[in-house]
This record gives sequence, structure tokens and C-alpha cells, in this order.
Amino acid sequence: MALHHAVLALLADGPSYGYELKPAFEAAVGPSWGPLNIGHLYQLLERLARDGLASTSRQPQEAKPDRLVYALTDAGREELDAWLAEPPRRPTGHRDDFFLKVMAASRLGNRSALLGVLADRRRMLVQELRDLAALRAASASEDPLDALLVTAAELQARSGLELLTHVEAAVPSLLARAVARPSSQASAKVVPDDRGASA
Repeated sequence: MALHHAVLALLADGPSYGYELKPAFEAAVGPSWGPLNIGHLYQLLERLARDGLASTSRQPQEAKPDRLVYALTDAGREELDAWLAEPPRRPTGHRDDFFLKVMAASRLGNRSALLGVLADRRRMLVQELRDLAALRAASASEDPLDALLVTAAELQARSGLELLTHVEAAVPSLLARAVARPSSQASAKVVPDDRGASA
């Protein structure tokens, strides 16, 4: 996730500091993205400064330590422009805790655990769609990016429900694999230990 590029885009508006950038980021991407962790943001800012993509200056404050202000450098602007020009790439593979649970329950041959994992997933996705619908209805923002992020989240949740129907249809074959697979005890070879033979 290229959060550091998003921070560079915010710095393109002008010099800023962490506690100013956090609400600016959250306002820019809308409520469906979720809050930005301030500790993570400061790590990103430190890395940008270390890599020469942002410069730092100190701003005196009355009765407080100096504020560290970050500004976009020419190299930072070049990095931001290069990132925007790159075609988007999806991460390889499909890592999801849900599939690890499906694998574990099916390997154990535990039908009730497997069905429970699927039911929990369905409840979560349905609730997510309800929450997104409420967020859309309650949002007073006219920002088109906010609406697009909610739409993207809704499409992803609906896609998850569609995938879930395929997983549910595959339950018999998933459980049949567990029955067909020899147990580790049955397939383990007993290797004699000669070390104690003379004892």
C-alpha cells in the first residue's frame, strides 16, 4: 500500500506536520478508508526525510517543543510523478485469513467448524454492507472520492458473498479430501533406533 505516496501528495499542497497531515489524509480519502495511525504516519515521514523525498525544518512553539515541519523536495515530486505514471499492480497471490480457516477446518474433516467459518464470514459481509449503506445515507459529504470508496467497498463485499456461495458448494469435496488423505500416523514410517539396541 503506497501510503507514503499519498503523504507526498499531501505535502505537494505545502509544508505540514504530522498532526496536521493526519486529519488532512482522513478528509481526503473519506470515512470508509478508516483512520490513519499517527505513529505509522510519523514513521512514513521519517522515511521520506531519510530518503530525501521530504525536507524538515523546526517551527518554534510557545511552551512546547519545536514542531517538526515536512516539505516536499524536488526528488519527492519526481517520485510522486513517477508513481502516478506507473500502471497499478495488484499484489501477487490471494492471502486471506478466511481461506486459512477453510483449509484448517476441511483438513480436520470438521464439518461443523467449516460451516461455522462460512456462516461467520457471511454474517460479517452482510453486516459490512449494512454499515456501508448507513455510511452512505448518513454522509453529508458531496466529495465524489468518498462515494467512490464506499462503492468500491460495497462491490468488494458483494464479491465476497458471491465467492462464499462457491465455497459453500465445495464443502462436500473439501471434506472428502480430508477423508481420502491418509492420517500422519498411518502414513508415518517407523524407523528403528539402533542407539539403544545394546542396552
